[in-house]
Amino acid sequence: MAIKHKRLGNKGVLVSNLCLGTMNFGWHTSEEESFKIMDRALELGINFFDTADVYGWSVEHGYTEEIIGRWLAQGGGRRDAIVLATKVYNPVDRKENLPEVNSDGRSLSAYKIRKHCEGSLKRLQTDHIDLYQMHHIDRECPWDEIWDSFRTLKNQGKVVYAGSSNFAGWDIATACEEASKRGMSGLVSEQSIYNLENRMLELEVIPACKHYGMGLIPWSPLSGGFLAGALKKSLDGRRKDENLAKLIEKKRTQLEQYESLCEKIGYAPSEIALAWLMNNPVVTAPIIGPRTMEQLESAVRAASIQLDEEILKKLDEIFPGPGGEAPGAYAW
Repeated sequence: MAIKHKRLGNKGVLVSNLCLGTMNFGWHTSEEESFKIMDRALELGINFFDTADVYGWSVEHGYTEEIIGRWLAQGGGRRDAIVLATKVYNPVDRKENLPEVNSDGRSLSAYKIRKHCEGSLKRLQTDHIDLYQMHHIDRECPWDEIWDSFRTLKNQGKVVYAGSSNFAGWDIATACEEASKRGMSGLVSEQSIYNLENRMLELEVIPACKHYGMGLIPWSPLSGGFLAGALKKSLDGRRKDENLAKLIEKKRTQLEQYESLCEKIGYAPSEIALAWLMNNPVVTAPIIGPRTMEQLESAVRAASIQLDEEILKKLDEIFPGPGGEAPGAYAW
């Protein structure tokens, strides 16, 4: 079995080294196929499932959580078998409710955290969320209010761990220091964009995660398909995404070198991109967002790939990072 389990940062909980992202469920992937993907993920050893209260997008915000909830409601030990993560911050407009009018609908107010947690619990058909993540920083809301809300949810048994997503390094430091003042464990993980093509996290976010013992959960590990054989697919006429086409043209030389290297070592580009992340000890689990069963199986194959120092060096040459950690990357 290629899937391994590791601590989420320095916490005791064990999660799979791939995280099943569910963003496509309900609007790109049917409920029936979503059920099959979740069942197969469990069979393969993936016990870390990630969602958000806004997923469902064009169908309805929260629809993805509803699909997961109906899957969990089948029983068979499904709820106890997974570490379930969801998020709060964005507006969740539901047909049954009036639109949210508080600010621009994006906040971490005590009012919003309580209301959205209750909504997620109802849709997920569970009594607790294992990892409740702040989907973005809210710099206008005081940490007194945010951490008091999380303390209440933890005391009520509704939330086990708190995590962040899309935080800057200094936001992570502020959040953790403010939690420490209150005798709280603070953030256990950060979920950010991180992949071979986008390595900015290496400047300050990854050092912050290491300092505070947090797990790193990269989203968009394939850079929106750029690292999934995009050049070959574009030549075959299979990719029509305009933004991706622009990125291909901008970085065609890098992409040619990358796909040539992948072909030489005998693995699909998507699998190498995932393997590169999983070889990083700071990374807990890249988030994969399979639309199909084959995409899930391919991601799991990546978990068994070991990249040697020569290959890692070549990948660094093709996709150089920011030069290391701050401030050494740009100062003495």
